[in-house]
Amino acid sequence: MLKYIPIVSLLFLAGCAGFPKYSADPQNCLKEDIFRKHISRKYVCVDHPEAIRLPSFVDLLNLPAAKEMPVVAVYTFSDKTGQRKNRQGIADFSTAVSQGGTELLIDALKTAAGGKWFRVVERQGIDNLVRERQIIRSARKEFADKDKPQGVAPLLFAGIIIEGGIIGYDTNVLTGGRGARTLGVGFSKKYHKDVVTVAIRAVSVLTGEVLLNVQARKTILSYGSNGDVFRFYEQGTRLLEYEDGVGNNESVTYAVRTAIEAGVLELIYQGHDRGFWVIKDGHRHPHQNDGTNEGHKLEDNQNEETN
Repeated sequence: MLKYIPIVSLLFLAGCAGFPKYSADPQNCLKEDIFRKHISRKYVCVDHPEAIRLPSFVDLLNLPAAKEMPVVAVYTFSDKTGQRKNRQGIADFSTAVSQGGTELLIDALKTAAGGKWFRVVERQGIDNLVRERQIIRSARKEFADKDKPQGVAPLLFAGIIIEGGIIGYDTNVLTGGRGARTLGVGFSKKYHKDVVTVAIRAVSVLTGEVLLNVQARKTILSYGSNGDVFRFYEQGTRLLEYEDGVGNNESVTYAVRTAIEAGVLELIYQGHDRGFWVIKDGHRHPHQNDGTNEGHKLEDNQNEETN
């Protein structure tokens, strides 16, 4: 009878904590609530490119257009945390957060009201732009009709510079877990929460004054579950040991993007409230009720994400 106990335990454990299967069918996606459902016998979607449509993206996209689109420039939006990925026993020089903050910020600015809010001019790759304009001037000077003007239209200049960066990446803000073990069979779950914080400010080109400054943050949730069995059988002469588990880490890049989009949304609302620009149709700040202008803090709570 004893020889069958490890086999039954092994089958039970494999059913509870087996590796997820991979599928390209969206109907088989892994859509579990990490605190309520188990991830056994589910599928993980792979290899399907997707356009990211986060709640903050939808809020920006559905924003009413500006009466007059301000011209803004973005030079850099860098990682100011200086943190590196933490991997046990491995020297890793990769950064903990995305280095593509500038691209994410420009994308958020162009997403607002479907591209009808900001006119964003190129500044990060200005050297390439200037070289290309020089090539155009040279070609026109050599081949164009001498009786026609040979110049190139001047570049559009910005009235506002959008600056800032990723100012915080706090790890293990909240940790926890639970588990149980009996007769050599055990199962456990663990989770931890990180927080990424970004700061965005609008600076007047004419005066150098900081017109607006907002901060936004987004939580990053990671969890893992595993099970194991340890048993001697056949009068203690043979040993059975089996372990299985799976983990899931929320994308840090998604979190940074969400925080930037929430910051841009707050920047637009604060600029409207202070008279720097006007939102069509008299659209008001959804959180404006006391006249304060606190930065919008985006949590992983669904109600706060969809405001």
